[in-house]
Amino acid sequence: MKKEVRLLLERAINSLILSIDHFNRPWDRGRVEAVLILLDHSFELLMKASILHKGGKIRKKRQRETYGFDKCVRTSISNKIITDEQALTIQAINALRDAAQHYMIEVSEQQLYLHSQAGLTLFKDILNDVFQKDLTEELPERVLPISTTPPLDIDTFFETELEEVKKLLYPGSRRKTEATVKLRALTIFDKTLRGETLQPSESYLNKMADQLKDGISWKDLFPGAAAINFTTDGTGHNISLRFTKKEGIPVQVVPEGTPGATTVALKTVDHSGFYNLPHKKLAKRVGLTSPKLTALLKHMNLKKDPECYKEFTFGKAKHPQYSHKAIKKIKEELLNVDMDEIWLKNRPECYNDMSKRRKYE
Repeated sequence: MKKEVRLLLERAINSLILSIDHFNRPWDRGRVEAVLILLDHSFELLMKASILHKGGKIRKKRQRETYGFDKCVRTSISNKIITDEQALTIQAINALRDAAQHYMIEVSEQQLYLHSQAGLTLFKDILNDVFQKDLTEELPERVLPISTTPPLDIDTFFETELEEVKKLLYPGSRRKTEATVKLRALTIFDKTLRGETLQPSESYLNKMADQLKDGISWKDLFPGAAAINFTTDGTGHNISLRFTKKEGIPVQVVPEGTPGATTVALKTVDHSGFYNLPHKKLAKRVGLTSPKLTALLKHMNLKKDPECYKEFTFGKAKHPQYSHKAIKKIKEELLNVDMDEIWLKNRPECYNDMSKRRKYE
């Protein structure tokens, strides 16, 4: 092993052990931030050590600075040090660290455990695969690795987390700021899985809080998280936890240089963002009145197209929403049909009643 590799690896393990130390400390002051910063640092040094060990480079020619975090992830994937799926764990830790270091974040005990245990598991896997080293040999006997009870599944985890947020949103509680701070960590996790690096804005978090109060499903609010599972095995200090994508959902490498994007992303649909056109807005975009749009949609049977239409349920109310793909399909259809004929065949029956016509026009 080259000296630079050995020194980088030594420091990577040091940072990992310090993150474990802070996780297991009996007081909470600065604990979350310390765990995330040290865990993130351990992975950057581990990736650099691994890249050099495999004969790669960690800096561009004639450059003094070594690769940044995202470049390390991308290079690690191309050098087969980590898989696309494993990169999701590293990116999530890095995004949470970024929020903790540059602003503020509230991470629940179970969420902190989730990322710490998944990070420890992945660190052990890389160390064994690349260097044929067992992490337990590097841990002092007096140190107990992270081994609390893991979440049962992704559904239970998010339902529990969001139930706490809902309590903060009760009318009259005046705790919406606390609710949005808690939502920040969950939103960062979800956005990272979907390939976004930009931190969520206050207006975005407020919108999420309002949708949560309206009863929208967590899977519609967090489609990236809904696309993964937790898998665990082992017991005690040998417990392992990994993020795994659900069957049929691909992980794609995002083109280098894509603004505001991570290295890899789950290819999912953000339902609340994708289907963002109510009926009246869609009618305006295609140049039709609302009732004439209804007639055309009936003629096209567009509501059976999952790429164009989705019905959301907020509490007991149902809200039909359309995607921007619906605009394209409707405009193409209008070029080839007689709208007057479609209107006569499909207009509402009560439209012929002159006393009721105004509300449709």
